[in-house]
Amino acid sequence: MSGLLNNNSMLAAKKLFPLKGIVTVLNTPFTKVDTIDHAALKNNVEEALKAGVAGILVPAMAAEVYKLSHSERLEMLSTVLETVGDKIPVIGGAGEHDLSKSRELLKAYINLGGKNVLFQIPFIEEQQFRKHFMELAALDPEMIMLQDWDATGYGLSDDLIIDLFEKVAAFRCLKIETVPAGPKYSRILELTQGKLNVSGGWAVTQMMEGLQRGVHAFMPTGMHFIYTSIYRMFTEGRTEDAEALFGKIIPVLAFSNQHLDISIHFFKRLLFRQGIYSTPNVRNPILPFDAVHKKLADKHIDTIIMLENQLKAQRANIH
Repeated sequence: MSGLLNNNSMLAAKKLFPLKGIVTVLNTPFTKVDTIDHAALKNNVEEALKAGVAGILVPAMAAEVYKLSHSERLEMLSTVLETVGDKIPVIGGAGEHDLSKSRELLKAYINLGGKNVLFQIPFIEEQQFRKHFMELAALDPEMIMLQDWDATGYGLSDDLIIDLFEKVAAFRCLKIETVPAGPKYSRILELTQGKLNVSGGWAVTQMMEGLQRGVHAFMPTGMHFIYTSIYRMFTEGRTEDAEALFGKIIPVLAFSNQHLDISIHFFKRLLFRQGIYSTPNVRNPILPFDAVHKKLADKHIDTIIMLENQLKAQRANIH
């Protein structure tokens, strides 16, 4: 397999994948007749590029990925790749429960020109996970990001992650979404000498902690100008400014991060209110978003729109 190197030389040979900053995870925009709205998707990508995101992940959990057909996923990735060009990395989410379907999807992504991919592999036991990972890696994508997802616990073992990192040349990024995430960021960064690119996702409510622990990237949804401003302030040493801005969105995150479905409803409603998406529509099955949710969401959305307009104006004045 061309993706494999000698274990002993791997760590020394690896260079950090240049993914530092905010990697936005796109929601899938739907039309009134439940088809993908590619014009709206392009709008969101262009807004994210203006904000200065470091990368784009599509389609993943925020995209309602398991409700999308393979052809819809390919069409989405194609639109994003075409819109982005070579400006920033685009990572294609190749999550599937079935190995043969994962393989089929990954081949199609690579044929489309999607050289960076996210593996979201269901964990039953370690041998099964390793086999699934290695069979997908054998298809030879240029860069593999592994999603370490466990909403209730510690996720994949450190030993398994490090072993795969040492054996597979293309495995260069890890998206940690475990409970708690913070100590795992620190352990993996130390064990890999900082050469495995580590990002946070669902633990965005602990974003400031993650940045202090040295994560390379954060992968939230929406609020492009707010997140990129927080990251920029932090990396410029303006920690108090970063924390102050982040503090303004904590109530928003406390609401949106109740559940993945609530987050999807909320950020689509935001994108609709911003004029980026033509509808706030979601695809069933999904948890309901009732009248109280909508009332609270609209109040938070008013705050976000005000903050982002201020940040856009500040950037315009600087330039």
